[in-house]
Amino acid sequence: MPALLRQLAGLGGCTHPIRLDGHRTEYDMNTRTGEIGNVLHHLDSTSLPAGHLLVRCNNRRTTRCAACAEVYRRDTFHLITSGLRGGKGVPEHVAAHPRVFATFTAPSFGPVHNRPTGPARSVRRCRCGTLHDQDDPALGTPLDPDTYDYEAAVLWNAHAGPLWRRFSTYLRREVAKRAGLTQRAFREHARVSFAKVAEYQKRGAVHFHAVLRIDGPEGGNTPPPAWATAELLTDAIQAATAAARVDGPVIDGRAHTFTFGRQLDVRTIRSVDFDGGQELTERAVAAYIAKYATKGAETATGALDRPLKFLAELAQLDISDHARQLIRTAWTLGARKALEHLRLRAWAHMLGFRGHFSTKSRRYSTTLGALRDARAEWRRAQAASAAETEPDTTLVLAHWVYAGTGLTDAEAWLAETLEPAPGTEGEPTRA
Repeated sequence: MPALLRQLAGLGGCTHPIRLDGHRTEYDMNTRTGEIGNVLHHLDSTSLPAGHLLVRCNNRRTTRCAACAEVYRRDTFHLITSGLRGGKGVPEHVAAHPRVFATFTAPSFGPVHNRPTGPARSVRRCRCGTLHDQDDPALGTPLDPDTYDYEAAVLWNAHAGPLWRRFSTYLRREVAKRAGLTQRAFREHARVSFAKVAEYQKRGAVHFHAVLRIDGPEGGNTPPPAWATAELLTDAIQAATAAARVDGPVIDGRAHTFTFGRQLDVRTIRSVDFDGGQELTERAVAAYIAKYATKGAETATGALDRPLKFLAELAQLDISDHARQLIRTAWTLGARKALEHLRLRAWAHMLGFRGHFSTKSRRYSTTLGALRDARAEWRRAQAASAAETEPDTTLVLAHWVYAGTGLTDAEAWLAETLEPAPGTEGEPTRA
């Protein structure tokens, strides 16, 4: 029992670990001659208390595994923060580069129940005449479901990723234009870097939150030119957003063209605390983006957090009628031969959106992979120190195969009584 408790505690709170069968052997090795010596350590899954090696699922969704999602959130926070004030291999002078926080929304597909705001952010009545509570489940649902454009809503989600790529191309052009440079000359003077996250609005449409920054030609390692200002960047974003559009499919004689919505919010990021909610701090922006990196359609619409196998499953699910109709529309459109490249049935649970939730340009900051590698290297160093062996004199041979997912009822009951073992909180270990 104590050994099983230690193994479960080492999961750091993961509730759906991956079970692996196999073995791992460490040998003492002479790095000069390549000669393999004695066995330093041998691990066989059959000798473990749970009968398998248990490793964290590393799922980013809070609804699937809160512990692993918290790891993802913290990593995203550090990724965004390093691009705002340096660190993790990014120079500190990046904090002086012009940068803004922008929110890009979807267009309207029909009137929905909402909480409109007036002067001084006072909340007004909805078009239906009701002053909706903030947690009212009716928020985001259509006023008239029969006239709501579900087809366009699903297809917009499916084309949101290409629309962002088109915007980013136009943004570089607009910044270059305002600097009086050609596209080729612009690359020799400056670079636009970004990090963004996708969030679902209550109506089920994706919108993007993004940090955008002007750097020198080598990204954050070089200072931006003198003409680069947050005001110039804001103006360029507004122009690029208005110009960006993607041609969609023609369905039953109806041609679809996708653009961003008219609601565009661009705010300069300051290196100071909040001032009446008008100025954004680096920490506030990073925390806001990291929060939404662990959420999907299920948090806004009550939709699924995993793919459907059959449409008939919808009848058994406790979801809103609006989410049900969005999923059904995606499933129906997915049967069309002309739309098979959108893989709408595979992504019906995401209401058609199949893009990455958290993305960044190459030069914005560090990467999630680098953060995970640094943690893994630290763990290896700790293990080597405890075993009093030199890592560069150890040969590791391992073979693992998938054996299942999750905990048994008894293991789950035990895991609920445990606190994560010291040093495993937020640690996505891998075999």
